[in-house]
Amino acid sequence: SWLPDLGLHLSLALDGLSWLFASLISGVGVVVFFYAASYLHDDPHLNRLYRLLLLFNGSMRGVVLADNLVLLAVFWELTSVASFLLIGFRSQRVAACEGATKSLLLTAGGGLVMLLGIFLVFAQHQTLELSALLAGDLRISTLAELCFLAGAFTKSAQFPFHIWLPAAMEAPTPVSAYLHAATMVKAGLYLVARLSPLCVGDPYWSSTISTVGVLTLVWGGVLACKQTDLKALLAYS
Repeated sequence: SWLPDLGLHLSLALDGLSWLFASLISGVGVVVFFYAASYLHDDPHLNRLYRLLLLFNGSMRGVVLADNLVLLAVFWELTSVASFLLIGFRSQRVAACEGATKSLLLTAGGGLVMLLGIFLVFAQHQTLELSALLAGDLRISTLAELCFLAGAFTKSAQFPFHIWLPAAMEAPTPVSAYLHAATMVKAGLYLVARLSPLCVGDPYWSSTISTVGVLTLVWGGVLACKQTDLKALLAYS
């Protein structure tokens, strides 16, 4: 129990979907840890990088294992804080600080909109437990759906929130690999997949996802063709 009178519990759940994402987060994390040891072997701040990577790893696993929606939101924002610290790891560089700030403002802002959606779900169904919502075959309101999609789109750098991802490539390459190729942008995918059973009957849900996804695909591809830096090209594509 956390604040049971308000419906808040430190509840975790492991099923096939969360197992898949937890395995991705942990598996890629191990590879990135070894990669960082080689790539930054002479960096005096390598230990700090490891601590931040572990913070991010734990926050991401909290996102995919949380059964309580408010608990999910807490871990969701912790990933934004951890990514801010990782992107700005080389804080002596102005571009790194700007990229970190941009990512924090967009992803944390999307998280606050998602929190509004969580309150709307609670007002509608009087529960914050995902397992209870899914077991009851319930549906959530269109406004709540759009709030959740705002959080997913900002975290996954979908159009028009894609601008933080190329700026975040100022981070060391192992950080870029972990945050963007493997885990953080997958948080939006996980959220959409997890909530789809609650929204499947609403045409706004699927049409919004399809429209934003296609726009991101096309616009990202166009911008990628104009890049001459490898990390920027990967960021846009």
